[in-house]
Amino acid sequence: MADFPQKTLEWQLRSTPGGMAVRLPGRSGTLPPQGIDMRTLHRQSGLVSFDPGFGSTASCESALTYIDGERGELLHRGYPVEQLCQHKTYPEVAWLLLHGELPDAATLDRFNSDLSREAFLHEQVRNFFNGFRRDSHPMAMLCGTLAALSSFHGDQTADQRHRVTAEERDLRALQLIAKMPTLAAWAYRYGRGLPLIYPSAELPYAGNMLHMLFSMPGREWKPNPVLVRAFDRIMTLHIDHGQNVSTSTVRMAGSSGVNPFACVAAGVAALWGPAHGGANEAVLDMLDEIGTVERIPAYMARVRDRADPTRLMGFGHRIYRSKDPRAALMRAICHEVLDELGARNDPHLALAMELERIALEDDYFVNRKLYPNVDFYSGIILRAMGIPSSMFTVFFAVARTAGWVAQWKEMVESGAGIARPRQIYTGPARRDVPPSAPRTGVQS
Repeated sequence: MADFPQKTLEWQLRSTPGGMAVRLPGRSGTLPPQGIDMRTLHRQSGLVSFDPGFGSTASCESALTYIDGERGELLHRGYPVEQLCQHKTYPEVAWLLLHGELPDAATLDRFNSDLSREAFLHEQVRNFFNGFRRDSHPMAMLCGTLAALSSFHGDQTADQRHRVTAEERDLRALQLIAKMPTLAAWAYRYGRGLPLIYPSAELPYAGNMLHMLFSMPGREWKPNPVLVRAFDRIMTLHIDHGQNVSTSTVRMAGSSGVNPFACVAAGVAALWGPAHGGANEAVLDMLDEIGTVERIPAYMARVRDRADPTRLMGFGHRIYRSKDPRAALMRAICHEVLDELGARNDPHLALAMELERIALEDDYFVNRKLYPNVDFYSGIILRAMGIPSSMFTVFFAVARTAGWVAQWKEMVESGAGIARPRQIYTGPARRDVPPSAPRTGVQS
């Protein structure tokens, strides 16, 4: 496919006056699929492409993450996610996404030191939490406080596309990755009336977040290395996933030149939806509804019934058609955590494993390619660690922040213009407003 960019595709548009010809060049990437450059379609023909949900539309060129849904492959800067998850830490993969290569030991030490330094929040940020109800959803608190950070860092009005240096962009990316765990932990503790815990310079990125979640003033808290490593790997598995709805939202917001704190806050809002970041919480809701292994067949019968709205949560994926490469890793992490916590008899795990067995053997699910995805086991892990389901999407946001800022940085540095999708209008054609009837008692 190396000659694809030199090819120009030509269509005879018979519906246009004279059946005009439209010439559209090819667009090539390192790996398939290749593309058709549609940017001149409207100028040449007055027509637009129509692709609701953008299933066949590439909104950008990106060197960050590659997904092959048919083969079940996920690469970050060319590295398989399985290898990164097993051999590298979350900060290493974050650096990879931001800078294109894995850091050497000295660079990683500096990056970890910078993350520790920037993990602290301005003291006024504590006051922001007091404006929320204690029972506010933590995603609401995260979204609001994150956007407010722009008032403490950088010029809020500076056009990020033209008036900001590369060094300033790198600093904002670092600050976002460093401060998100602190915001998330404070949202969790505020909702429970617990004292807010400051970051520790002695702990790694994942361990620091667990420290801010679970430690108490005046009491010694020692990180469990198994849980810290598990949490780090969970974040690595969620770090980036191409042009999904939240990432596309970050890029679209950033195309206007707005500051990155506002862009990532927009991504958090998009992630909040149950069809995106809330899927692992929905898995636990499903397991609670089923209740016991004996009730699985009746639940599966409802799933197979086209007239029943019941869905099998945590199975299938819009992109992956054979397997989600992250799912097997998440399953292994789940067993490690439950073994460490002595929770092997967790009823949710027994339910999950039986659901997985049935779905992998039942022709109904196999033919529809409904395989377990990354969300299927992650909720079980987080709940076993003592994290409530309302926080699941918050941790997803923390993990995805490195991907979001890398996508934002790539978009700004590419010189892309502001995003402005077209539409196909389906409302009334032009019409005149009818004259008003004379109104009684109104003087002319």
